[in-house]
Amino acid sequence: MSFSRRVIMFRRILRTGVLNFIRNAWLGIAAMAVMVITLTIILFSIIANATFANTVQQITDRIDISVYLKDTVTVQKREELVKQIGALENVKSVEYISKDQALEVYKKQNASNPDLLVAISQTDNPLPASLQIKPRDPNKIDTIKTFLEKKDIKELQSDETSYSGDRKDAIDKITSATSFFRQAGIAGVLIFAFISMLIIFNTIQMAIFNRRDELTIMRLLGASTNFIRGPFIVESIMYGIVSGVLSIVIVHTIFTISASAFEASSIGILDIDFSTKYFADHYFIFLGLQLGVGVLIGAISSVIATRRYLKFKTSK
Repeated sequence: MSFSRRVIMFRRILRTGVLNFIRNAWLGIAAMAVMVITLTIILFSIIANATFANTVQQITDRIDISVYLKDTVTVQKREELVKQIGALENVKSVEYISKDQALEVYKKQNASNPDLLVAISQTDNPLPASLQIKPRDPNKIDTIKTFLEKKDIKELQSDETSYSGDRKDAIDKITSATSFFRQAGIAGVLIFAFISMLIIFNTIQMAIFNRRDELTIMRLLGASTNFIRGPFIVESIMYGIVSGVLSIVIVHTIFTISASAFEASSIGILDIDFSTKYFADHYFIFLGLQLGVGVLIGAISSVIATRRYLKFKTSK
């Protein structure tokens, strides 16, 4: 078959498939509805995982270890200690906070409490200098703690080391929630994808049954197997395309409404502002993903259905 004839046949298959989609639109509503749910779950799972990861990162950035130094610690001792702590594998950064800086931070934090400000202004600065340590992995703080508990290091400290344990607990909870939602999302996608394929399979089966006389005549007139099967595959692909577009529209609408309806920027651990921005920044990637998955589900379903219910003696 020449290239021009192949192009003509492809155009006819495409046109017939689109016409069949329009003609059988009511028949395919159930298939598209389930596919929209499937694609929406996929998209929400991706956005939720990204949002939870961002929340974990934000909390991780706030986790620190405060080492309070005695006033008698010399500059040389302090610099040596900073160097030793910075050399630890799990230490991201070490920042020195002087007594004066600590006092300024204290005043800003208690600006609304005049009694505390008056009390501290009547004495010499009682706040110690400190080292603010940021760990790379909050789950491995024990390695830093072991170093700080050494006798010679303890002798340089004026108070007990402060650990942000509550923030680590928050990270553990979010990580656990993320794992749960990821597993639930995967299970939901697999279930609804299977249902979508099953409904599309039955839809194509019904379409073949309704057009069996027409298909028989086409075969007797010499129509090729691909020409007969092609429109059904195109029709199923149209289901996927429409479902992908509807899914994007639904998610976009949900984020638009939630962004304007909620004054707070987050609901629990779900940061609405970040989710909305993440969706907007990756809009065309998500659109391509939804269309691709929708087309794949539709195409696989129709190929299986046509091979099962459109069996011919020859393969021309």
